[in-house]
Amino acid sequence: MTDLSDPKTARELKGGTGIRRIINAAGYSMNGFRTAFRTEPAFRQLALLNVILLPIALWVDVSPAERAILLATPLLSLTIELINSSIEHVVDRISLELHPLSKSAKDMGSAAQFMGLVIIAVCWAAILI
Repeated sequence: MTDLSDPKTARELKGGTGIRRIINAAGYSMNGFRTAFRTEPAFRQLALLNVILLPIALWVDVSPAERAILLATPLLSLTIELINSSIEHVVDRISLELHPLSKSAKDMGSAAQFMGLVIIAVCWAAILI
């Protein structure tokens, strides 16, 4: 087993330093987006919602702060879905056996996504109505 307390070893495990690490991290992020889009219907639905809402946020006549909120909330929901999907993948990786803790983890991830959608609705309604 690798000793993670050794700084050199930990640095090597992270895939480089400086610009190389930034490039590697960007590649890992793009892989994450591709995987989420390919394997998660909820992510695709939220991506479509973003394709609809983001141009509207740029089009409506609102203050810069309001525009930032209109842009940020759908993106936040997309972020929550990435985290929710990550939780689901880790739980499924550990075991596909039905277990109360697995169900709780997945249900809480789903609840987080629900709250993200509520945040979109509340913010958009408060600004546009």
